[in-house]
Amino acid sequence: MSHALRTSAARLAQWALSVTLGLAVVAVCAAQAAVPVYGYRIKATFPHDDQAYTEGLFYLNGDLFESTGQEGRSFLRKVRLKDGAVLQSQAIPPGLFGEGIVNWGDDIISLTWQDGFGFRWDLKTFARKAVFQYPGEGWALTQDGKSLIMSDGTPYLRFLDPVTLKEIRRLKVTADGQPVMRINELEFVKGEVLANIWLTNRIARIDPKSGKVTGWIDLTGLPETKLSLDADSVLNGIAYDREHDRLFVTGKNWPHLYEIGLTSPQEP
Repeated sequence: MSHALRTSAARLAQWALSVTLGLAVVAVCAAQAAVPVYGYRIKATFPHDDQAYTEGLFYLNGDLFESTGQEGRSFLRKVRLKDGAVLQSQAIPPGLFGEGIVNWGDDIISLTWQDGFGFRWDLKTFARKAVFQYPGEGWALTQDGKSLIMSDGTPYLRFLDPVTLKEIRRLKVTADGQPVMRINELEFVKGEVLANIWLTNRIARIDPKSGKVTGWIDLTGLPETKLSLDADSVLNGIAYDREHDRLFVTGKNWPHLYEIGLTSPQEP
């Protein structure tokens, strides 16, 4: 595939022209009417690099770890929460489109979009330790303490062995029986998987046993959702501070990262 095609704009065009996607979106929107929809309140606002095309995000030991996408702009970074300063950075090899990341032990595991392989990095030094392969696309990663959980843009979550990185099982994600497409950035929070749904302002709350969406978090109204940003600058990025029970969200090229609290579901 040419360099021109392997851009985020190409990915947008590919999905926009897909009749299958159009039908899937209709099905998901219909399902959203029945699944509870939670609101939010902003508890704190932090700076975020508006040149960071956020693909992966997690919080660990007081700092954020972020991966960015787009060829030539893909980095693994350690970021200070309070001011958004980049404390540490490692470029993804040239020509690759960086995607999701997750911590496991002394490592960070990262994905690439369409290249079919990922990396294992040293958590402290960001030195590359190993390369692994997987079929299909790589979109996002999180972990539940036992397995790594991976999204690939389809309605399926893959559960991986954290040591061998081999697939253990797949879980189909549905909302009122309909498959949920475009599952993107992930975070495991209090026994459920939170997932950005690409090109929407919603986060799905997914039961990791059944695959059912038990609720939607509608983040419409965050300042960046109302700005005339480019088509790629969408909501994407969830991180959770377990020690202090703080939930953070941001988006691609957003100038802010938000700590949010959930509010009661809206009436149907």
